[in-house]
Amino acid sequence: MLLWKSKRLLLLGVIFCLTYFSPTTIGTVLAQRVIYPEDNPPLEERMYFGGNGSLQFGTVTFVEVSPLAGVMITDRYSAGLGVTYQYLNNRFYQNGQAHIYGGRIFNRFNVLPKFFLHAEYEALNVEVENVNPNTNEVFITRDWVPGLMGGAGYFTPFGDRGGMNFMLLYNFTYDNRRSPYNEPYVIRVGFVF
Repeated sequence: MLLWKSKRLLLLGVIFCLTYFSPTTIGTVLAQRVIYPEDNPPLEERMYFGGNGSLQFGTVTFVEVSPLAGVMITDRYSAGLGVTYQYLNNRFYQNGQAHIYGGRIFNRFNVLPKFFLHAEYEALNVEVENVNPNTNEVFITRDWVPGLMGGAGYFTPFGDRGGMNFMLLYNFTYDNRRSPYNEPYVIRVGFVF
């Protein structure tokens, strides 16, 4: 019941942000930023930066920092890379701390003004439980866990240079025993400038 309420609250927050921050008319602002290819802009004018972060404190503490850098290759296509660091401390468990880190590469294609398709490959270094098949003993190792994600997003601009992204992604390589995510669906909200 609590999960349903939190998802409903998240959906209401997204709808509020989309209606409150969205311009009243649909302009030519595309996801990430505006470029005019006929002007042949230099690389530094086609680049954008941003990312997302999360904070949760209490019995379960969760901190995430995920900066990214991208470049508009054409007026509708961009690509980039990012890094991720996550800290988790769950006081319900003895030794319930975890440090997760890794990187990702991504591609975005603007289908319509403000709407884009997103694909990324992410590799996160996490602590994973493994079982010795001879003794059935469980031991912990650090492994790189891959994630191939795809989905769609909405961009609400804050002028010509920056704005806010809302994305719904699906992890096609989701493994419920190794993945740091609770489910294959990933919701991200972030900023770019």
